Parts: sequence; C-alpha cells; structure tokens
Amino acid sequence: MGNSYAGQLHSTRFEEVLHSSIEASLRSNTVVPRPVFSQLYLEAEHQPTAQNAGRAENEEDDEEDGSESNSPPIPYQMKPPPEGSCTTDGFCQAGKDLRLGSMATECLEVPPGFLLVGAKSPSIPDHILVCAVDRRFLPDERGRNALLGFAGNCMGCGEKGFRYFTEFSNHINLKLSTQPKKQKHLKYHLLRNAQGLLVRGPLIRWRATDNRVRQTGAVVPAGPSGGEDPLSAPQPTGTHTHPGTHTLSGTHTHAASALSALNTDAAPPLHMPDNPHALTNGNHCPPSQQPLQQSGAATYGRPSVIGTITNAGPPKKRHKGWSPESSSTSDASTKATTTAVSGTRPDNGAPVTVSQGSSPPLPPGESVTVPDFLVQTCKLQPVIFTGHGKLPALCGNSAEVLVSPLLQACYRSSQALPRVYEQYGATPIQPLSTQMQILLTVYYLVQLGPHQMPLIEDLEQIFMRSWRESHLTEIRQYPQTHPHPQMPPQLPGLPQPLTPSQLPWLARLAASSSGEGVLVLDGAASLAEGLEDVFLRLMEGRLAQTSYVVLICMGKSQGLESCMVVTGKHQCRALAESMLSPGDNLKEISYEIYSGMTTDLRAFFNSLGPDEDMEGVLEKASVESRSHSSLPSTQESADDSPKPACTEYRVEWHEIRAIQLAVARKLLSHVCAIADSSTQNLDLGSFDKVEFLICVPPSEVTFQQVILHLWNSGVLQELGLDQEVLSLQQVEQYVVKLDQEAVGRIDGLIQKSKMNPYTLFILVHDHAHWDLSSSHYSGGGSREGLVDSLLNCRQIRDAPNILTLHVTSFPFALQTQYTRISPYNEIHWPSSFSNDVDLYHEKTKYFGISELLESTRSGAGLPLLRFDSSFENMAAAVEERFPKLHSAVIRTQLLIQHYAVALMVVAGQAHLQKHTSVETLEIVQCLLGSAQRCPSNHGHMVLLRVASPALALVAQQRLAHVRDKLGFQNHFEVVLGNPSSALSLGKHFLEQLKVWMKVQDPDWTPRTYLELEALPCILILAGVDPLGESLPRSLKYCDLRVISSAYLQRTPLEQELGLAAYLVKVGDQDARAPATASDLSESDPDKLSSTDNEEEEVVVEALLHKKRKRVYSHDSDCLSVSSCTSINSDLPGLDPSPPSASQHSQHSQSEASALDPDKPPPQSQPQSQSQPQAQAQTQVQAQTPPHPLPDIRDPGRAARPEGDPSTAQRRPSKSTSSGSGGSSSTRASTPRQRCSWARNLNRPPVVLLPRAVYQVLTAPDASGLPKSTALLPHPSVEWASSFRPLLSKMMTCTEQSLYYRQWTVPKPTHMDRSNRAPEGRADNFHPRRLLLSGPPQVGKTGAYLQFLGILSRMLIRLMEVDIYDEEDINYSEKLPLVQHHQAGVSWPSMDIMRTMAFDYTIHDPKYEGISPIYSTEYTPSEEGNPRRQEDVYLRRRTSRIKLSKYAAYNTYHHCEQCHQYMGFNPRYQLYESTLHTFTFSHLLLGEEIQLYFIIPKSKEHHFAFSQSGGQLESLRLPLVSDWNPDCIKSPIFTPTTGRHEHGLFNLYHAMDGASHLHILVVKEYEMAVYKKYWPNHIMLVLPTTFNGAGIGAAHFLIKELSYHNLELERSRRVEHGSRPHDVWPFIILADDSCVMWNALDVDPKSGSIGTERNVSLKQVLQHMESSADITQYGLCGLRKWSSRYGNQTGRHHEPFSRGHLHDFLLLNVDLTQNVQYNQNRFTCDDVDFNLRAHSAGLLVCRFNNFSVMKKQITIGGYRTFIVKTKVRHKMTDVPTTVQPSQYICAPDSKHTFLSTPAQLLLEKYLQHTSHKLFPLSARHYSHPVLSVDCYLNLGPEVTVCFVSSRPHSINLSTSGLLFGGLLLYFCDSFVTPGFLKKFHFLKGATLCVICPNRSALRQTVVRLELEDEWRFRLSDEFQTANAKEDQPLFFLTGKHI
Repeated sequence: MGNSYAGQLHSTRFEEVLHSSIEASLRSNTVVPRPVFSQLYLEAEHQPTAQNAGRAENEEDDEEDGSESNSPPIPYQMKPPPEGSCTTDGFCQAGKDLRLGSMATECLEVPPGFLLVGAKSPSIPDHILVCAVDRRFLPDERGRNALLGFAGNCMGCGEKGFRYFTEFSNHINLKLSTQPKKQKHLKYHLLRNAQGLLVRGPLIRWRATDNRVRQTGAVVPAGPSGGEDPLSAPQPTGTHTHPGTHTLSGTHTHAASALSALNTDAAPPLHMPDNPHALTNGNHCPPSQQPLQQSGAATYGRPSVIGTITNAGPPKKRHKGWSPESSSTSDASTKATTTAVSGTRPDNGAPVTVSQGSSPPLPPGESVTVPDFLVQTCKLQPVIFTGHGKLPALCGNSAEVLVSPLLQACYRSSQALPRVYEQYGATPIQPLSTQMQILLTVYYLVQLGPHQMPLIEDLEQIFMRSWRESHLTEIRQYPQTHPHPQMPPQLPGLPQPLTPSQLPWLARLAASSSGEGVLVLDGAASLAEGLEDVFLRLMEGRLAQTSYVVLICMGKSQGLESCMVVTGKHQCRALAESMLSPGDNLKEISYEIYSGMTTDLRAFFNSLGPDEDMEGVLEKASVESRSHSSLPSTQESADDSPKPACTEYRVEWHEIRAIQLAVARKLLSHVCAIADSSTQNLDLGSFDKVEFLICVPPSEVTFQQVILHLWNSGVLQELGLDQEVLSLQQVEQYVVKLDQEAVGRIDGLIQKSKMNPYTLFILVHDHAHWDLSSSHYSGGGSREGLVDSLLNCRQIRDAPNILTLHVTSFPFALQTQYTRISPYNEIHWPSSFSNDVDLYHEKTKYFGISELLESTRSGAGLPLLRFDSSFENMAAAVEERFPKLHSAVIRTQLLIQHYAVALMVVAGQAHLQKHTSVETLEIVQCLLGSAQRCPSNHGHMVLLRVASPALALVAQQRLAHVRDKLGFQNHFEVVLGNPSSALSLGKHFLEQLKVWMKVQDPDWTPRTYLELEALPCILILAGVDPLGESLPRSLKYCDLRVISSAYLQRTPLEQELGLAAYLVKVGDQDARAPATASDLSESDPDKLSSTDNEEEEVVVEALLHKKRKRVYSHDSDCLSVSSCTSINSDLPGLDPSPPSASQHSQHSQSEASALDPDKPPPQSQPQSQSQPQAQAQTQVQAQTPPHPLPDIRDPGRAARPEGDPSTAQRRPSKSTSSGSGGSSSTRASTPRQRCSWARNLNRPPVVLLPRAVYQVLTAPDASGLPKSTALLPHPSVEWASSFRPLLSKMMTCTEQSLYYRQWTVPKPTHMDRSNRAPEGRADNFHPRRLLLSGPPQVGKTGAYLQFLGILSRMLIRLMEVDIYDEEDINYSEKLPLVQHHQAGVSWPSMDIMRTMAFDYTIHDPKYEGISPIYSTEYTPSEEGNPRRQEDVYLRRRTSRIKLSKYAAYNTYHHCEQCHQYMGFNPRYQLYESTLHTFTFSHLLLGEEIQLYFIIPKSKEHHFAFSQSGGQLESLRLPLVSDWNPDCIKSPIFTPTTGRHEHGLFNLYHAMDGASHLHILVVKEYEMAVYKKYWPNHIMLVLPTTFNGAGIGAAHFLIKELSYHNLELERSRRVEHGSRPHDVWPFIILADDSCVMWNALDVDPKSGSIGTERNVSLKQVLQHMESSADITQYGLCGLRKWSSRYGNQTGRHHEPFSRGHLHDFLLLNVDLTQNVQYNQNRFTCDDVDFNLRAHSAGLLVCRFNNFSVMKKQITIGGYRTFIVKTKVRHKMTDVPTTVQPSQYICAPDSKHTFLSTPAQLLLEKYLQHTSHKLFPLSARHYSHPVLSVDCYLNLGPEVTVCFVSSRPHSINLSTSGLLFGGLLLYFCDSFVTPGFLKKFHFLKGATLCVICPNRSALRQTVVRLELEDEWRFRLSDEFQTANAKEDQPLFFLTGKHI
C-alpha cells in the first residue's frame, strides 16, 4: 500500500508495465481514467544535468510530483491518530523527537541490514526526520536494485516492524494530503561525520542517474529474483529464438528514448558514467543482448522501459482478468489529458515530396475508389495525411476526401536531424528510423484529447527529443557552441534498431490504451488496400468513436509504408478548414450565406422547443415592451427636464506619456547610430528638414485613428508643415492607406526625395506584419504583394534620404534568415516597471497577454481569460447536425442566438435562460445595466470579433432587430466595424457623444473607435485580422468565441488577444492594491515572460485589497455563481427568482460568499440575509425559474440596492468574514449613484475564447512559456529545421529576435524570400530600415510621432549651434569720435596704425569678471562692474545660428566631401601615422624641450626630413612672396584639452577646400583619444611635465617651437638661395571653439555698415596674409561677433584698431621673439601677452570688418580645473569644496594641502580675495594697483595699472597718479629700486611680492630695498596650500609707510 514501483529493476517486461498501468487507472476513483500511454511516458520530468547532479535539496523538495507512480493523484485522507497520541510535527506518535538537529549527538542502535535515512515532512520543510529503513527497499548509488514494499523502524520510540510506508508515515506524523510514497518523502542518507555527529548525506537516488523516463504507471517486477542478480555474460547479438517470443535489442533503447521524448518538458543532458566503453547509443548496457532468464538483471545505464518482450500475453501477477482485446474504459469525451493541441495551417501549394526511406512507386493503375455519399453517410470529410511511401491515386468521389502532406514533411524533417552533426566528423549518427517515427506518432495521437488536433510543432519536438536521447553520448561529443570542435573518439556499435516486424504489435499495444480513439491497421498488403478498408469501415459506421486511423503496410516489394486518416468529426472539420487560406475561408462563408445553405440552420435556431419559436417569443416581448413605453425611461431624450451630468467623464487617449518619449529617443539614437557608422549610409548633417508619410493597412478606422493622433500630437507644428493645414481632412496628405491609391502617393514621395536631396523623408510602415506577400506571387488585381512592390522597390531602397520605419506588435515574420532589417536597428518597447519601481513615473501598468494568462493561474480572482463550455458544447452539437456548413457560420449564428436570447431574458422572458450561456447573460446584463447608474448614461463596450464581413453584417442586423423589438434602441448601439467602411451611429447616440465631447460641429461623426468612449454598445469587428484599430477604455468584454481555431500560429493568436490589451492606472488612490499581475512580457528587455511571478497577483478591480484562498476552475460552469453575482450587481432592476433548496449546499453558499465579500459567511449569516445569495445561485442552475424575470424598463425596480454590489464583482477576499467587515466602510463612503464606466476604467476587459484556442494558450510548454510561443510565428514563414530549441523564458526581446532570425525562413510567397545575401556576405540588411516593436495598444503611434518631432528638432539642432552673442563691454561714452581709416578701406595702413593709441581696456565679454586695466582714456560707470562668479561663461548670452557651408565641425559631422579629410579613407589607415621627436633648448626652461609629432602619411609633405635617417628636421614654411589662391601660408595651431569629440577641428568646409596645415596641440595623456577621433590630423604632444599645466604653457611652447622652426627653415632656405627674411614668419593660434567667420559689408562711399555675411576661413586668412607690410605687424586678429555690432549708439565704425586680441591670432613669431607667453599662467594669459607685446613696441592690429563666431562648448577646455584635497599616502586625490581663502596658508603650518598647481591656487586666490588684500584700490579706479611686467586678475573690484620695466618700453603716463597697491610677480633684474621710486603710493597702500621660493622672496625684498618704504611683519608671509614636493609659491605683503 502506498508504494509505487519506480524503485524496481528497470528491465521489467514492457507488457507488464503497460497492464499494471491500466489496472492502476481502473482502480483509481476518478471518473475519467487518464490515457495509459500518457501516464507512462508523457509526464513532465526534471532530470539532473551533469552540472547540477548533486544540487541542493531545495530543487528536490520543490518537486511535488516526484514519485514514480503512474496512478492519478488520489485525494488522501490520513487515518486518525490513536486516542491520546502525539500529533506534533517532528515527533512520532509516542512523543519522541525525530528531528535530525535533536538526534545528531545521540547514540542510535540500527539493526543489521538497516540504514539511517532522512524523511521530509511538508509541514516542517526545514527539518529532517531520522528513520531506519531496510536497505533492501532502498536503491543503490546508481538508483537501482530497490525491492518493492517497505520495512522500517522508528528511531524515536524504537517501535519496529512497520511493513507499509502508509502506516509508518502516520506514525511519524508526516500529515500528508496525498497518498504516502516512500520515493517522495525518504530523501537522504544519514551519515556520521568525523566528529561523530549525525549529518545529512547524499540524496537517495530513487531515479537512475542516466537519461530515462518517469514511469507514471504501476510497474511490476520481472520475476521472483528481486533484482539482485549480477550482470550476465554477453550473448551473441541478434534476436532470441524462443518460440512465441519477440526479442528486441536496440528496439528497447529506441522505444525508451522515444517515450522519454514525449515528455512535455525538454530533458536536459544527464550525468553520464565515467566508463565510455559501456555507453552504446546513449544506453549504458552492453551492446549485446542479455539472456531472457536474466532479464531482471540490473543494467548499467538508461533503463529500457519497454524491456525484453518474452510473452505477448497477459502478465502473471495482479492482472489475471486482463484480455488483449479489452479496451480502456476511459471516456473519450471528457478525457483529461496533458497539453492542448490543434491543427496547423499547411503551406498551400507547396510541392509534396516523398520522405526519405519511402517505398518505390506503386505499380501504375493501383488506385483507391472513394465511395459515393461519403460525407452524407459519415457526417464528416476524412483527411488523409501522407506518411511513408507513395499514396495511391484517389478516384471516384475524391472531392470528399482531403489529402495533406504536412505529416510527410515532418517525417522528412526529422530524417535531416543528424546532418547538423555530420559536419563535425566522419562518424555517422543514425537518424530516427521509419518504424520509430510511426510508433512515436501513435504514442502522440493516443495522448490527444477529444477536442484536440495534432500539432506539428509538438510532433517535431517529440522526434527531436527522442533522437537526442537515443544519441545522447554521441551528441555530447559534438559541442554545438564551438565552431571548430575536435574530432570525437570512435563510438561503439549501435544496438539493433526497431524492426518492421515488431512495429505493428507495439503500435497496436500503444493504441489499445485509447479505447477506440486511435486505430492501427496493419493487415493490408498495400496502402490502397488499407484505405479501401478504412472507407468501408466509415461507410459501415464502425469508426464512429475513432478519431485517427494509422495504416501500416509492410509489402515485400514496397517496404514499409504508412499514412494516417483522420476520422474524428471535430478534427476533420478543423483540419479541412485549416487547409484553406483565410481568404478562401471567407469566400466559402460568403457563399454559404448568400446561396441559402444556412436556411436550415436559421430554422433550427429559430425553434426554441416544440411549442414556441424565436420570432414568436420576440414578438410577444415586443408587445410587452410597447406597453411600458408610457413609463419614464432612464434614457429619455435631452429635450426633457435637465438631468445631472456625470462629472467623472474624461478622455485621456491622446496624451503623450513619458515612456513614449523614451521610445522616441531610442529611435532617434538608432538613427544617429546609423549616421555615425563608418558606412556613410545616412548623412544627417546634410539634412535641414524632415518630411514623412505614414502607411497604414486599408482600414478606414485605422486611417482616421492615425490622422487623429497626428492632429493632436503637435508634430506638424514642430515640422513646420501645417501652415496651410486648416482642417482634419487636410492632414490626410501625411497618411496613406496601402491600397491602389497608395501607388501614386509613394511615387510622389520618391520624386520629392530626388528633387529635395537635403530633406530627410521618413516612411513609416505601421502594422508592418500585415501583407507580407511577395509581389512576384500576387495575382493581377490582387491587393496582396502591394506592400512589397511599394516599400521594397529599388527607388526607395537606393534613395539616400529615405529612411523606412516598420512599426508592429508582432515582428516575428520580419525576423527571418532573409530579413532586411539589421538586429542592431531593432527597437523594442521597454518595460515601464522594474522590481515594482515605476521607471517613467506615469502611474500606469500595461495589461497584456502575459497578464491575461497569469489571471488563469494566480487564484486572486476569476480569470480574465476564459472559455464558455456551455457555448462550446452547444456548438459541437450543432456542428454534428450540420456537417457541410463552415464552423464559423455555425458558431457565429449560435453566438447571435445567445445574445438575442440573453436580451430577451433581460427583457422579462426568464424561461429562455436555458437557451443561452451564463457568460453571454452576464455580458448583456452588464451592457444594459452600466448606463443605468450614470446620470449621463455612460456605459461599457462589448466587442464581438467576427472575421467574415458577411457574418458580421448578419450579426449586426439581427442584434439591432432584436434590440429594437425589445425596446432597447436607446439603451445601447450595435456598431458594425468593417475595415472598408466608416463608422455609422444612430442619431440618438450621435447626439450623446456630441454632448459628452462638447462638439459644436453639427456634421461631426465619430471616425475611430476611440471616440466611442463610454458609449454603451456592441462593436462587431469584422475582417480577417485586426488592422491596428485601437479600442476605448470602456471596453469591458472582448468576445472572441467565434475566432478561427484552425490557424494556430503565434501572430494570429496574439493579435486577436491584443484587442483586449489595456493600460491600467495605478494612481495614488490605488496604491494599496496591485493593479496588475506583472509587466508586459513581450516587450520586456530582460525577460520574455514573467508569468511565474507568484507574488504579483492578478487583480480585476483597482479597489481589491485581499486575495482569496480558493482557486476556482476556469470553465464557465464553475463561474456560474460569480457570473450571476455580477449580473445582479450590474443590473439594479433584476430581481432573481426564489431559490430551490434542494439544488444548493453549504459548499456552494460558501463559494458565493467568497466571491462576494459584501456578504457575510454562511455560518454566521442570518436567515433573512441569505435570500439574495440563494437567489443569485438559482438563476443559473434552475433551468426554468418559477417566476419570470422583471423588466429592466420598470422604474419601480430601478432603485439602487444598498451599497454598490457591482463593486463586489470578482472581488475576492481571504476569508468571508474579513471581506464582509472590510467592505462596510467602503460601502458607506460610496455614493449611491456612481458612474459604472468610471468605476471600471482600471479594470481590464474579460476575454472569452474558443476552447481549442484557450487550451493552446494556457497549456504549459517545456520552456515554461505559454504554448503559443512554440507555434509557428506567422503563416508566411516556416521553421528552418525541426532541430531547434524552444524559446527560453529568460530570453530578452533581442534574444527572441535572434532566435527567429536563426530558426525561421520565409516561404516563397514572403516578400523577403528574394532578399538572399549576395556572394561573400553573411546578410543583406538594408542600412536605412528600422523596426519598432511593442505590445498591442501600448502607444507605439504616439511614440513614432514624437520621434518625427524630435528628429526634426535634432536636424535643426545639427544645423544650428549656440553662438556667444554678447555686446562689447567697457566702452566709454566720453571717447573722442576720431576716424583714422576710411570706412571702405580693405587693408590697414602701417603709418596710420602707429598713430593710433593702444586701447588698454578689455572689451571681450568673457572677461567681464576680471580686473579692469587702468587707462587715461576710459572712465568706468559709477555703478562699476557687477561681481560675477568664476563660471560666468556658462550663463553668457548665446544665439541659435544656423551653420553655414563654411563652418568648422566636430567629430560628429560626416559627409562625403570631408570623408577623406577626416582620415576614414581606405588609402590612409589608422595605423599609417609616424611618431617623430623634435628637440630644442630654451633659456627660460633651463633644459632641452622634447616634443612629439604624430604625422599621418598623408601630411608628411608639410615637413622636412633628413635624407639619411628620415629624422624630422623642420616644418616647411612658405616664402613671403609665395601666393597660391588654394593655399593658406600660416600653420594653424589649436591647443585643446578634454574636447576630442566636441572640438571644432574639421576645417575642411571652413577652408573651402584650400590646402592648409592644421596641428592639434594636446597633452600627453590625451594623445591616444585624440588620435582615435582625428586620425588624419597632425598632433603636437606636449611633454609629460605639462600634463597639469594651463593654457599659458601650450601657448608658450607653440610660440617657442615656431620660432625655433623659423630659424631652421631660414637655414634650409638659405641653402636654396633665399634670404632669411623671405621665410613666412606667421602662425595662427586658434581656439578650438571657433565655428564660423563673417565679413562686414561697408559702403565705401557713405561708410554705412551693411549686412554681415558668412565667409570662409580661407577668405579671411588670405585677406589678412595679403595685407601690405604684414610682416611689420606683431599681432593681427579678428573682432568677436555680436548681433548688435554697429547698433551701439554714439560709436563710430573703425575698420582697424589697436587693442586686445583673443581666441584667433595671426602671430608673428619673428617680431615677438623677445615677448613670451607666461608658461605658468592658467587664466588671462592672452591679456598679459597683449600688454607686454604692446609695451615692446609691436603693432597689434584688429580687423574689425571680419568677425569670428565662437560656439558654446560646455565640455572640456582649459578652464575646467578642479581643486582637490591632497590625501597623503594614497594614490588618488579627493575633489572637495574649499573656500578661496583656504588656497593659501602660513609657511610651515599644518594646513590641509591641496593637490592643485600652485600657480592656479595663486591666481584663484588673488581673483577672489584681492579686494581685501588691496582695500585702498577696491572700487577706486583712480587708485589702481601697480602691476610690474605682468597682468594678474585681482577681481572685478580692483583696477590694475600695467607698466613694463623693460628699457624703451611703451607705458602709460602715471604722473600725478597715486597707487593703492604694488604687485611684484617674479621680478627680474630689470626691476630696480630706482624704477619703483618713480611711482607714488597712498599711505597704507598694500605691497604684494610673489616669488617661487622663500629664499627668492627675501632676496627680492633686500635687492629692491623695499623695507625703506614698506613695513613688513612676520605674519605677512604666506604660501600657496601645496605640499613641499609640489613647489608652492610664496608671497609677502606689507603696508606703505
């Protein structure tokens, strides 16, 4: 008792295994026994892999079905414990502790032959119970040799002699709810460790460690030996010759692996023994046959489940009454089998070929005559599946028989499995034999249910798993993950395969378990004879209970032949319909309707019984409805007295959500990635405008829907395309339906793209999975293939300015081996939630397919996904009655009948309730009752999906007729949704919508379904497939009961379910309750499905707070109570009939209470309160209620019942009492009249499916995903191979795409079939195609519309830059108006320039925050300059300026013209650059300077190299007299840091193609990154010591290098006969943000300033270089651009001026030889250099007719320095916030040191604190600080007067000027005491002496005799806050005496 037979020896005879399973099924207490073979071989089994063979106990504990018994689960009631015994968990009934933790240290006596084992109890999973079990009943270490039965002792109380595990489990208090099994609860061996403690040991291997099948049937031991015999000596290979026996050798292994392959869970590889020589064909037994007498011996390896067949008769034990002719008593009509399957649409018109191994052709003339009147006699049209061999010709009445090649194709595909492995070596791997294929087919047919059809995907997976398991060892020799595996070792010989003579017996044996469901005929000599027999049996009615007939013929000449004949009525009809295309099905349906074939069907439905008919009852109800017409109605016209309006109405569907913007940005980033790629397939920089055309399927509603979205999105305004668009109709020019009219629109787009090359055209292909037909296969005049001919034409493919965006919810058919879309161009809709965190803060959750499926499993409420069993049973009965009619006609007419009857029931004809289903009645009640509770009559939508337009029209007319007859014409509308026509509504409902939407237009009509929001209606949606129509949030029921179940592919199924997709609001008010189960599965980038999340339960209502305990069945019969509850709650006028006490039990009452929390539990409910509950139950179960249902129109019954019962609809609770108490407060606060539409906005719709579709969707798959994911993804594609893995649950959307790209190929009719990769390429992707995929109804239209907007903005952004646009500062209004040059002069005159005064004042706005320079000609305003912060440039005024064709660009610019300039030309590879060293010495640095040049090969002509060693000698310079109109003479140096991507170094367009030399000056640590982004630019790399230096160091080295190079070039030129002064001495110092250059047009006669236009840098430089006497100028520069230049009042225009130059300089390195840049400076180094150059007497000229535009670049640059704290003894520095006053400290103090250059600290300190250091000069322009030989920024409040100590220098006159301070910075010998005595200071003026060290500081004080006039204190000496090793600067302050 309680023991299964899995622990026995696995060589048991197969027939005993079979019949013990039959007996176990017969003995079970279930009404319907399970199919025997399903129990034996089709159970899920999770087998250990090689990696986790020794995994932890949790995986074993989680396996609830771990036993090996094949009996069905039997509810188990444990024997009550003896009186007074202990029942505590972990203790035996004697009260002794059995827990391992308590007994670990105890000394236990174990009887001989017993072992200590650990048992697991489900009630205490964390503990192990110690037991002693006889070792004979335990398996060995290989999982074998366990006897049946049990013998054990209790180690707590010591009781012995337990002979049954059931008794023992009671004694140790396991407290089981299922039948006790030792294999399930005895888990571990217990061992003693080194410390003597009892610990858990290894797992008890109840299963063998090899790959074998879970035996779910009772298996009997082979003989009395008990399985202890050792292995016998091998016998010769071959069949044993016992009389009457059939010995199988290899047969056993093949059959066993085949049966294991039928396991619905894919079996992972198992751990194999170490002995490779014992492995044969995946089996561990020796290849030779074992003797029959020792068939019970243990085998080393996989058990042979079939075993050695020694007797065809019945077994000798327990089965004396068995007969070979007896059949199973299973009821085929209600068989509870495993996975649901259905037929698959074959490839129509595909060539049919004979599979491998088939017989030769039959002799000519052999044929089969199909009997006449076959369909009329049998009520079915049989379907023949060709198998092996050639099917004989059918003659006679052959039109009534269908032939399908699908099974033969599956056989052929499975024969090709081993080819995958043949590439790895010469050792052949045998394919599945023909016999094995047939046997597996029979096994598969046996386990199908009565309403299931064979699914090819299932059979392919069975074949694949069978073959893999048969060759497990060989497969492991070929690792598939490595492209070049090693050759496998030589494999041992394979066992003998299944022989043809053994096949019929095994096939019949397998079919016997199905009763008469599957019949195997093997007696015919040929297929022709067998088919004749089948037709004869059909005509005689002997196959009435048979669904499948398998013919097996073994002719002597033809070989093995087979075929399958489908004879089940349901299966034949479904298969026959699946063999027609969807279009042909619609034609057939239309023909049946219009030809009068449905007359009998309509008459049948019109009859409601012997005494009444439908029309008569309807007429009677119509009369009654007219009698109520005088009563006031709840939906009276608007002309009556005013009613209160509903305040909860709102429309939100046009709002843009955050996730849509995120997807739009992802689309934009992919477009930018295409543009940034090196393939140059999209030049975004060349486009200045975006235009688009949206292509939609030929659906009028979808067309208008996209137009409405486009109108409300604001995209047209952003694109500037709506200047003339004044109406919604004019927006239609941007949207086109893909019909014949689209041809002209697409041609127009192509022509516009050719005429506007600088416009980017976006072609959006919405609903892209529609019409994938190839134009080559479409017939004339057919709509199919139109998309291919339009969107895949050569003109669109080759146009460089057309980008195609495919948008779809089902991208599978676009992801094939021949796809045109690169996987890198796919954009998948992201998940909005991650770990319950709302990533986009939009408080919505998507409720899609995975959530619908989750609702069927969660148990948190009634499932949202259901099927209607009552409807299905009625449909099946009617289909049998009318075999020649299409099932869609029958099911649709039946559905119309159900709705019509339900309307009549609500109208008062309650006795008709038996003629409709509960689900239909609930829908109608909700539809009619929802509008009653809203003052504005808002209600719900019910969607009826009817594919055939003809049937949809019939349904609309019939339902409208019944509605009008019953007086409901103002209660709800019946809308026909036909893709080819616009919407049509009645006047009453049209006026309602106008009022709700506040529409004033009298001609307005709704154009989309979204505009039907809150309108109570039945929408009948027609069309083969949904075409992208969006549905309103008022959709409450999605009735898909009549969709076709013949085409079971993923796309058709999921797009039907997509109609019910929903966005659930999870606002703050609903924060307490989870609104959805989980986020969308199909769009989650991390997981394909999340349906295994048990923590997030499906919730139907947003107000749900609790989950209910009980999980109800998903069948509508089990939903009757809840359905009626919801009916009552939604319909206030319905008064149910009184109850029938005999029909209800306390159990049903508790169910109803659990479903309705507003009701108290039955046990505590008073009698007076139980009446409504009983009434709710009675409605469904009582077929004819005693009293008729009242009329809904009766106002006396329209009063709202207490509370709001409708809120209880599907609102479960954990307990009835808590639900009752918890809802009382809610009811009290709920208004009595609340809008039902508003209350249900956050409730996803309920979906009703056909039973076949429901079973496929909810059936578990081996991957853990819904079964639908394993289906063919689309009708137009096919699997590349049967040898394919299943989709994984952990796959992301990208991985799913790669899966389909690998394993699917387009059919010949697919438009991508011709897109094969050319020779030498792996793919043929189109570079300008994108694919946006996301789940249905999630907002993809809004996302791509926003993408169009931001793409346009980005193109404008690419064409525009932020330019600094600031007016010059510090201009004095008192300046004399003196005109030096004439206004129209082009070049400066040197004589005039010398007469002009130098303007010391700084006018550049970027220097607004620095110290002003004292000048006698400038008087500041009284207010002074406002104090600005350090990063003032971030807030400077800018203007958006469009780039001209002469602009400089950064690295993001790509175009064909500058492609070679950037170095991406194949001639100049990245590695073709050389590194050269350039060394020179300089006195100031005191050592040689070594610089590095990186020179590309293409730029070497600019340099001179030595002829001997190729050493770099100099940079070539032209002569002054040289002139070339296409050449710039001056080398351009651009110092840069941190701007390798954003620096404007691409001067190709700025130079207008002129030859020039451009050198980037970079720091050493940035050399690699600059080289990566600018491979064709010359790099000058600064020495390592300058890595931390500022801009002054770069300018210093550039200038000194240039002068040294000038001397070298002069020497080189002299050798060639030139004079030294003939060499061009100029260089250009350019900032890395100079973007454009402008020229100012000036009228030469009047001098008036004209417009400012963009010019090339080439024009500017050539103009400056051609100036007269240009070599006499030290510095030349340009004006900074300002949009207000010339508009300043009181200021004249001077074409040339002397003053400060910034950012762009033409520098004469010869004249400025003795004026150096300060290499230590970080800021204001150009101001300092300008002042010293002027004081040296050099001419400084600014060309004011030219201006330079500077782009705002906030990244990098020489101004970005971070002050860091120096952390001692650590390698890193820490950024910190330090006040400027902390930048200095007293010498030798313990101050916090900073890891910042000392010069930078000094400059920043003086900038921020000089107003305190020089208080007498602060805000006193007339008392500046005297700065000798340098300019330092002392802050905007302190004025600086610059003087030079050099002899003959030019200085300002300072006579009579009193200075408020003196600044001496690094004084040289030119500063003397006599020089300082020339200047006069205020008393108390401040002195600041700055020196590099303390010694120099003291020497300077002494040398300059400063102590004579200045007073010093010891506390006035400071240093910068640097460590000693960082060389701090020191300064001393003093006061003037």
